[in-house]
Amino acid sequence: MKDLVPGTVPLRRPSEVMRLARMGAMMPTRLSFLRVLVRQLCTERAQITRALWDMTADGHGRAVFSVMLSGHTYSLVAISNDLPADQRSDRVIATAWDAAFVLFDGVPDAADLDRIAANAPLQEAGRFGPRDLVLSRANKSVRMWNACVSALQSGTQPDPAMVRDIGYLMRTTAVYGNGKFGIADRHLIADRPGLGGPFAVEMLAVYMIRHFTLELVQHVGRGSLDRNLARHLGIGNATGLGMAPFLVTHPVLFNNWMVARETALARVRGVQDITPAQSKRLKTLAKRAARHLTEWHVPAPDHDATLRDLHRDWVRFSSCFEAAHPIETVWQMGQSESEPLQELLAALLIEAFPDLVDDLVAEMGDPHGPLTAPFSDTRALKSAIERDWAWALQLDYEQAEECRLFWYVSAAKLEPRLGDRHAEPGADLETPLDIARRVTALHTALKDIATPVSAFLATHPDHAHAATRVTILHRYPYAEIRDNLIAATCRPIDMLRCKLSFFGATKFDPKSDLWTRITLAQGAPLGDELGPSRDDWWLPTGE
Repeated sequence: MKDLVPGTVPLRRPSEVMRLARMGAMMPTRLSFLRVLVRQLCTERAQITRALWDMTADGHGRAVFSVMLSGHTYSLVAISNDLPADQRSDRVIATAWDAAFVLFDGVPDAADLDRIAANAPLQEAGRFGPRDLVLSRANKSVRMWNACVSALQSGTQPDPAMVRDIGYLMRTTAVYGNGKFGIADRHLIADRPGLGGPFAVEMLAVYMIRHFTLELVQHVGRGSLDRNLARHLGIGNATGLGMAPFLVTHPVLFNNWMVARETALARVRGVQDITPAQSKRLKTLAKRAARHLTEWHVPAPDHDATLRDLHRDWVRFSSCFEAAHPIETVWQMGQSESEPLQELLAALLIEAFPDLVDDLVAEMGDPHGPLTAPFSDTRALKSAIERDWAWALQLDYEQAEECRLFWYVSAAKLEPRLGDRHAEPGADLETPLDIARRVTALHTALKDIATPVSAFLATHPDHAHAATRVTILHRYPYAEIRDNLIAATCRPIDMLRCKLSFFGATKFDPKSDLWTRITLAQGAPLGDELGPSRDDWWLPTGE
């Protein structure tokens, strides 16, 4: 152990990391996309300016906020509506929202603003153009909103406990980017400084929306929020199945996210000598994590019980930071603990050593797509399956429970859905997320003789998709989830938790195995606080 230096510890094996149960315990890190975006804003000391504010006393109307990032100006156009209570819904099938947003490339002129005001409230039904970078909408957390307005109007402040527990004034129900519904294609901005990382432009929109909600509630309340309370109000999000298949349909990108995260952890585990400042930092973060867990409660009894177990175990385990152990010693002590504790520990260790890990964000994109070499012949292809997909070959897809679920896309909203193969129609429209079953079928079809893969696929085109996935995994070891995604035991919430942790989400509040509420930007610096010293908001607390 004494010879360890950063970078010499092996990465955790994909067979350990890429399991749904562990993915469902992942926590945000300083590599998370919102953290990266806000860090860039802080580095540049960016300033958010109000370009337009045309709001009624009740907070209905138009607003434009602009910010310069790496030499380019971006503007959030916000349209706030009077939404009847019976139309407020977090479901994707909703057709009306409290507010609608477009992140615009530049500063909109009067014609742009009129066009956006007419179309943004329509969302998917609207018409958008190449300067519209992100489309979003949000609903108020009515309880938190009313409490803030009432307190401000009476000259007081909202209850800190309520701010801590709810954590946001509005929650988005979609943040669309990358050309969806006619907005700008990703390639138009992919090379711009500050927006090159995954989901950077969407995270900029989220941060700007959070700024707008704080401005709006203070306008309606005719008062100023205490800055500590304001900082603890992020932006909520309600996320369902629409997000889950992304991890399957973007295997190289997913691999790059995971490799960056695992490389960061490996580098930190290789640190042998801890300075007094680093030791103090680890203790501070461990105490903050414990406090964060005490403030994180969810209504679902089973999920809340998991949180309470994690808090109890973390308080006991974090005493190890009181001694100046080498990081690897601390890490190995954690290996006898639960997966949620191990993933919290991983996130904390990454947070404590920014100089070792922050450069990895440059490797988290996927500018090229799969760069793979074909297998020499079908024998090599079959050997790769037996080596890399042994877990999939062990499953019996003839068993009803191993193929109970099927994924499909709804005709109404063009959003992913999940059906019961044995109880519902539509399996003939199944989308190919049954990767394990397909690779197993390919393995069965391959003979022991060596023939060109191209010749095999010419006569077996139905196996082309599976062959591609095998080829990708051969080069990108973290590209595949090592679980059966059509089994009755599959919990899409684990896929959502994994992806949302990369976004920077906290306070996961699962409403079922199919959707969750989260909080983004809670604890982040306010729009007039952006500076290099403001990057310390991992797992924020209400203190």
